Parts: sequence; structure tokens; C-alpha cells
Amino acid sequence: MITVSHLEKDFKKVKKGGGLSGSFKALFKPEYETFEAVKDLSFEIPEGEIFGFIGANGAGKSTTIKMLTGILTPTSGFIEINGKNPQKDRQSYVKDIGVVFGQRTQLWWDLPLEDTYKVLKEIYEVPQEDFVKRMNFLNDVLDLNEFIKDPVRTLSLGQRMRADIAASLLHNPKVLFLDEPTIGLDVDVKDRIRNAIKKINQEEKTTIILTTHDLNDIEQLCSRIFMIDKGKEIFDGSAEELKEKFGNIHEITFKLNQLEDLEKLHYEEDFFDVLLEQEDKNIKVRFDASKNSASEILQYTLNNVSVSDVSIKEADIEDIIRRFYRKELKDA
Repeated sequence: MITVSHLEKDFKKVKKGGGLSGSFKALFKPEYETFEAVKDLSFEIPEGEIFGFIGANGAGKSTTIKMLTGILTPTSGFIEINGKNPQKDRQSYVKDIGVVFGQRTQLWWDLPLEDTYKVLKEIYEVPQEDFVKRMNFLNDVLDLNEFIKDPVRTLSLGQRMRADIAASLLHNPKVLFLDEPTIGLDVDVKDRIRNAIKKINQEEKTTIILTTHDLNDIEQLCSRIFMIDKGKEIFDGSAEELKEKFGNIHEITFKLNQLEDLEKLHYEEDFFDVLLEQEDKNIKVRFDASKNSASEILQYTLNNVSVSDVSIKEADIEDIIRRFYRKELKDA
């Protein structure tokens, strides 16, 4: 379905020196430097997979998505999606994809929502019979009927996001790109959108590429995670594999009876790679379970101080990815 091989994207920017002379030089005799936004990315996505494409801000996610959707042309590398090249076959290719950007809308602001869909029907040349069936399906999945006659400008953020997803699916695309589809939404609306994405994927075998900073989206939706940093791949696998490989960071929280007892604890002298955080009487000990024993840390603490409460937590995917970004773990 989707093949990406050795994809790269470079941008040239003008080197500017300081002061007025530097500005004049940049204007009349510019010198350029190359910035590598995407570096040698390769992956394949089979039909019907929900592919979590994640990374920190500035990692190269948006640049990659723009190349996959045909907006940008790669510096080098190969892209084929549903048998087409996004740049060379652009006119026919865009009929096979749907795109939703969380901060942008493709809806007409002053038109009633149902009129917006009629306009999109003509743009994508959807036959009337198919349009009726499609709208029935989208109404069922995304529950549009409660606001479909309202002008787009009157919709809440959650309603607009559901309407945008419906608009991107109106022409029954093979591939759906979702960029931050749950950003800024409350918990209930997030759950409704996640359930809709699951249903669309399961019933129509739509291949979905999801970029998000919401780790709940990743864990609940994605069968596979592809993580990049500074334009390069650092992980490709399932959420379970990510936890299995890098989920050995555990956390024990102690609530001290006496704050003064903190001076009796010297974890860094007796254990490897231990990180200590303190908030009032609560101390949080993060450690690598492959190098330290939880029972030994518990015993050491209880032997030296008096505690009123203890809680133990294994690493979750959010903590693992946060550590990736902070360079606290080596990449795969």
C-alpha cells in the first residue's frame, strides 16, 4: 500500500551575519547553508494499518507528511502510495487520500455543514447514489445529524473536528492522514473520535497515518509506532515492543513521615542510574530495573527512613518517549 525508501528533504537557508553589514551581505551576496529536515527514512505500511507517526516538535514529522501528501517534493528518495507517486501523479493521487490537520479546516465557514458536503461532492465527482450511502455511513459513525444543518462557524471544536474527518472521508479515500485529530478536545469528545477512527479502519480497511502528541491516541489506536528525531528513525514497532525494549524504567514513590529523613537517603552511592525527585514529603525514585532491584531499593529505603505510603509504577509509553526525547535512553 505505502512504500517509502531512503526519503530525504533538505532546505537551503541564507547565512546571515550580525549587524547592518551582515544584513547587506545576505541581501546582495548571500551565502547558503543546508538544513537536513528528513534523513534517509524508509518504511512500508500495509493496507488497513493504523500507523502512529510520532516525534518531538521539529523532528521532521510535518515535512514528511507534506511529502507523502504531495505538497513538498523530496530532495531524494522514493514514495509510492496505492501504486502512485504523490508528486508525479498528483491529480489522480489526491482522489485516493484524505487529510485532516487539527489546526486547519477544509470546511466553508459561513455555509451550513450539509452544503459544504454537497460542494465537496462536486469537487470529488462523487455520484449521487454513492454520496447518499456515504453520508449515511458518516452520520452513523460520527453522529453528524445533530449539527449538520448549522453553519460551520457555529460549531464547537469537537463538532468541527468530526465534521472535518467526515469531509476527508466523503470520497472514500484509501489512505487517511490525521494530524493531531484530538488536539484541544475534552475527554468525552476524544473518545468519540477515537471510536470513530477505529470503526472506519475496521469496516473500510482504510489505511491511517496518525501524528499526535497525545499518547492515549497512540496506545488506543495504533498497531504500529514509527518514531523520528531530527529527521531520523529511532524506533519502528508496536507499543508493546517499545515497552518491552525500553520499559525497564520503574518508579517508586515514598511518602516520608519526617521530611528531615531525606538526608539519610543516598541512592546515588548505592545504586546505578537512579533519578530522585522530591515534592514536600513525597520522594519519587526512578531507576533502571535491569541494573537495580526494586526490592533492594524498597529495603534500603525502609531500613533508613520511616514512610507512611509506598507506590510502585512500571514505565508507561509516555515516560518512555519522554526519555527518548531527553536522550536518557539510547536509540534502538
